[in-house]
Amino acid sequence: MTYHLLQDLWLHQTTDAAVSAVTIHADHVTVHAATTRAGAECPTCGRSSGRVHSSYVRRLDDSAAGQRRVVVELRVRRFRCRQQACERATFVEQVEGVTLRHGRRSQQLQAALQRLGLMLAGRAGARLAEAFAVPVSRSTLLRLIRALPEEAPPVSRVLGIDEFALRKGHVYATILVDIETRRPVDLLPDRTVETVRAWLAAHPGVKVICRDRSALYAEAARLGAPDAIHVADRFHLWQNLADAVEKTALQHRALLPEPPPPAGTTEPLTLPVTAAEPRRSGRLSDRVREQHAAVHALIREDVSLRAIGRRLGLARGTIRRLAHAADPDELLVGRWTGRTSILDPYKP
Repeated sequence: MTYHLLQDLWLHQTTDAAVSAVTIHADHVTVHAATTRAGAECPTCGRSSGRVHSSYVRRLDDSAAGQRRVVVELRVRRFRCRQQACERATFVEQVEGVTLRHGRRSQQLQAALQRLGLMLAGRAGARLAEAFAVPVSRSTLLRLIRALPEEAPPVSRVLGIDEFALRKGHVYATILVDIETRRPVDLLPDRTVETVRAWLAAHPGVKVICRDRSALYAEAARLGAPDAIHVADRFHLWQNLADAVEKTALQHRALLPEPPPPAGTTEPLTLPVTAAEPRRSGRLSDRVREQHAAVHALIREDVSLRAIGRRLGLARGTIRRLAHAADPDELLVGRWTGRTSILDPYKP
């Protein structure tokens, strides 16, 4: 990497700045440059000015060279605006093709990172950028993607309109989908007639509106797109058919014959009644048996139940149950074990 190489690279980007020196470090390269234009245009009023107020150095990251990070130290000038009525007293010059307002990267690097983020997203894009000696975080790549201007959606010929719940039973919104491309077009904050009508009026060209039987959407579509044809989508068509069949079956259920009994009748399976047995293994069984033995050992030493609770760190009710049980198995039988239940006939 030489001074002339970097100077040639910069000449391809802009002619408004010149490289004065190049410093090569172990892990990066610093390019010292300065602007060469005689003046600059005010970004507010557009009037050109050559009155220099002051100057300072901007540090910009540029595309890597030779697997080394490139940092551009560009000296820019602040000019005084010559228009008396302009609200800006001073402004900083921008180098076309290099700088961005409030940016810390060159335009070339900014565009490259945006393309990298669009293709690989956050984490994978950050790993690839680091391999190219352009350290950047995944959050930065996502911010660059969000900063891109959104393309205007194409005019939808077949538009689907439906509601969705932001808070079920309380707050609902509207989603608009292009049925032909199966891509969402827009989200509306509510499902009122005025909101949907205004959107349809602002986006002419809809020929077919695919919706459910909602009276709100029917009225909004009639007012916002009076020439559009209204159709029901496949989901609502099947849903309407199922509702109609269910309603008809309920109305005439007295005329429907009872289903025939199954061909082979089998005797119901009866489960043997098992006696309630205590737990014989497991952490609960082992802990209860150890506590029972410890409590009765202290009782034989004439220690009070309150003192036993403090010594073993157990609650008073637990100590009382352990003391009153002659055998630990009494504490290991479930309260509901062996009792009958209304589910017993259906267990087989």
